[in-house]
Amino acid sequence: MSRSSTPDGVTAETVTGGSILRRTLGRHRGRMVAASALVGLHQLCEAMVPVAIGLIVGRAIAPSDGAAMTLGIVGLAALFVVLTLAWRFGARLVVVAMETEAHRLRVEVAARILDPRGLRSPMKAGELLTVSTSDADRTSWMLDVVARTVAALTAVIVTAAVLLAIDLPLGAAVLVATPLLLGGLQALAPLITRRTVTRQEEIARASASATDLVSGLRPLRGFGGETAADERYRVVSRSALRATLGTARVQSVYTGIATGASGILAVGVAGAAGWFAVQGRLSLGELVTVVGLSQFLIEPLTTLSRLPAVVAGCRGSAQRLAEVLAAPHLLPAPSSRIDEPSSPHIVFADAGYRSVTGLDLEIGHGELVGIVAYRQQDADAVFALLSGDVPDGERTGSVTVAGRELAELHLDDLRRTVLAEPHAGHLFGGTLHSNIVTGDTDTGPPEHLERVLDVSAARDVAELHPDGLDRAVGDEGLSLSGGQRQRVALARALSRRTPVLVLHDPTTAVDAVTEQEIAAGVAELRHADHVSGIHTTIVLTTSPNLLAVTDRVIVVEEGRIVRDGTHHELAETDERYRTAVLR
Repeated sequence: MSRSSTPDGVTAETVTGGSILRRTLGRHRGRMVAASALVGLHQLCEAMVPVAIGLIVGRAIAPSDGAAMTLGIVGLAALFVVLTLAWRFGARLVVVAMETEAHRLRVEVAARILDPRGLRSPMKAGELLTVSTSDADRTSWMLDVVARTVAALTAVIVTAAVLLAIDLPLGAAVLVATPLLLGGLQALAPLITRRTVTRQEEIARASASATDLVSGLRPLRGFGGETAADERYRVVSRSALRATLGTARVQSVYTGIATGASGILAVGVAGAAGWFAVQGRLSLGELVTVVGLSQFLIEPLTTLSRLPAVVAGCRGSAQRLAEVLAAPHLLPAPSSRIDEPSSPHIVFADAGYRSVTGLDLEIGHGELVGIVAYRQQDADAVFALLSGDVPDGERTGSVTVAGRELAELHLDDLRRTVLAEPHAGHLFGGTLHSNIVTGDTDTGPPEHLERVLDVSAARDVAELHPDGLDRAVGDEGLSLSGGQRQRVALARALSRRTPVLVLHDPTTAVDAVTEQEIAAGVAELRHADHVSGIHTTIVLTTSPNLLAVTDRVIVVEEGRIVRDGTHHELAETDERYRTAVLR
């Protein structure tokens, strides 16, 4: 596994489920110490309630001592005040720690997913969403486990100490039976961990399938694929249901055994106390105390017996978090900077990736170049080389921009210099304006944005709605048609005014007339004499309208460059080219 940095200075090689849980506990150490002390005080006071009642019965009610009765009631009331306040503030500290940790984990996972260098992981978007939400929340439960463990152990120890003081066999029974109970139940924890991991994986797959189904609903309806997609989701959902039910069955058996064993122990203590009272070994007040403690003991014993299952769930979710945080980057770490990104030169030297090999190409300052690839996989590979989105070690040769190796270029400089807009451009929830003008976009003067709206034909999309550019587009822009989304994505790309712009089939969902207008507009916007600065534009397409406005066209066949000329020259002399692009 490659070494990559993760939050808090932890390297990808050291990120495991256990390390995440240890870090979770470590960075809330102060808050959890205070919380544990308060919830422990709460359980101490809870355990003292039966003791106080026993003392009142034995020393106030039995001898009919009014003064002792008054003092006992006041003391009992004070006990309840302390335990109430201790629980309130202790629980508050625990909840704050849990919510803070869950938020931090979500941010860390999101930062890892959104890292510009990419993420080498088999997980789909829906699975990553599940990891960053439910698994992050479940991992933070470990903080609650610590507080509950301290509280329950305090209750058991105090109860055992009181019982030892009252009757040695009763206290010894609690001290011996409790670790035996917990040790026996701990044997089931690995099984629960495995079932929890499986359940979370299946739920994540179902979530990913649902995400794909919703995002592709319009195309599915277009070719009648709803039934097949529905059946596919049903299969994945049933698998998730089976995993969930399997986990629930194991946890139900575990809970039943834990609750039953705890109840048997408490009833045994109470029964023995009753027998000792009949024999005269215990007074009335001591009997009341023992019976009260035996009833109280059920709750902390049940809590302790259930904690291994909760810990198992936390470990399972932390393990899935670790799979994301420890995943290597797709792209190598940058080591080069560009001082001045304007007018970069792009050179392919024996470059290759996937289906393309041996590409030798030079694209000069200010050129508008078309690239025609007869195979879609070749177009995708060339686009990946131009965008810099090539996994470390999978590219051959070199691609340089402004004399610097693209793979070694700092990502900030790369994105500032080269903007590669993919064919399937993604939109975000928000408005048309927020999708076109992102927070870090330098759109220049207002008239530039107006011109971009005209060139991309995105103005038509805005004018169809009374809110104009403030029109809400919905999640992933799903309230727009495919052609409208494509226009908005093109407007976003054109608005940035980057020195190098790479477009991949930017007009496949628009009509021929609009496409012709867009082609002329792009050429005029980025390459007219009055445009400040020198812009280079590369268009991967087979559209004759777009190719007609280019300075030259590069033809890629069977993964290699085979032609280089103007669109009109190639259309007249190359039959294969003519067949591929003329419609």
